[in-house]
Amino acid sequence: MKFSMERATLLKAVAQAQSVVERRNTIPILANVLIEAEGDTVSFRATDLDIEVVDKASAQVERAGATTVSAVTLHEIVRKLPDGALVSLTEEGATGRLTVEAGRSNFSLATLPKEDFPVMATSEYTANFSAEAQVLRRLFDKSKFAISTEETRYYLNGVYMHVADGEDGKVLRCVATDGHRLARIDAPLPKGAEDMPGVIVPRKTVGEMRKLLEDDEMQIAVSVSETKVRFATPEITLTSKVIDGTFPDYTRVIPQGNTRRMEVDASDFARAVDRVATVSSERSRAVKLALDEDRLILSVNAPDSGAAEEELVVAYADERLEIGFNAKYLLEIASQVDRENAVFLFNSSGDPTLMREGNDTSAVYVVMPMRV
Repeated sequence: MKFSMERATLLKAVAQAQSVVERRNTIPILANVLIEAEGDTVSFRATDLDIEVVDKASAQVERAGATTVSAVTLHEIVRKLPDGALVSLTEEGATGRLTVEAGRSNFSLATLPKEDFPVMATSEYTANFSAEAQVLRRLFDKSKFAISTEETRYYLNGVYMHVADGEDGKVLRCVATDGHRLARIDAPLPKGAEDMPGVIVPRKTVGEMRKLLEDDEMQIAVSVSETKVRFATPEITLTSKVIDGTFPDYTRVIPQGNTRRMEVDASDFARAVDRVATVSSERSRAVKLALDEDRLILSVNAPDSGAAEEELVVAYADERLEIGFNAKYLLEIASQVDRENAVFLFNSSGDPTLMREGNDTSAVYVVMPMRV
């Protein structure tokens, strides 16, 4: 095998592959990237047995072939090469080495047989549709902060993507929750997604897939089955197993009868919460909200470190209310607001609070209060 390609193109392809590779694994071949050169295309394939990414790039292929080499080492080498360099990769079957050359630099890397590289089994997908990158980015970016990190509740360790009933018909919905906060984001249902089974997309997959969604105009081909999900652009295909579990009935925790309405400038609110939380105790991170007519007082009282208070002008016309929250959860939810104003809907100091952007119900957040 012998081919050469421009450093920037090679770096982009290898970077996507090496980020899937687990740093610590007991199977040596899983630390490698499978490089396959044929025609005028080179593909780079990496897997951790749950996720597989294939990145294709055009190259000047002198001799077709395939081999596997350490993904992290190759990425580090290419990253450190000078910008604009033409990188040549050569593998002589007899030596079991891959030579990487660029200008006066020359590296010889150990390889492992390509036959040992595990390729993810193909799957029959029940639904195939395409969606704009910016639509998928909004769905996953706004929900991923609420993914649980508790290994015991593994079925919450991802984003639940499914077809749901919205206010104006069927929608493509993403939901994530960790029991303390919940994010529910809707988008118009793409053509062909009607029969999609609901799947829980794992946290790592959400992170990897996010790298495919930088170009707003890009159409992403999405394929879904009961066990796998695939996101593809013309260059990159990301296939992942989904979490084998049942996502809980999240509709039961979204409050319907919250009538106490507070409207506040989202960025002012986030900055004020951040300031007063500076003195909160590391463990509880508790901040108290005291609401009165058109006035919000944020306060923290931590016996060990001190106290803080800040007043904000808000739109609020209901009876007085005092309610406590974890400052981190409030900050994460406030940072999801793209518009100027956030609307909080309260019931009582012990009930879940609802947050949305203005009157837009396509993005809804729930946060549980805490005693302060």
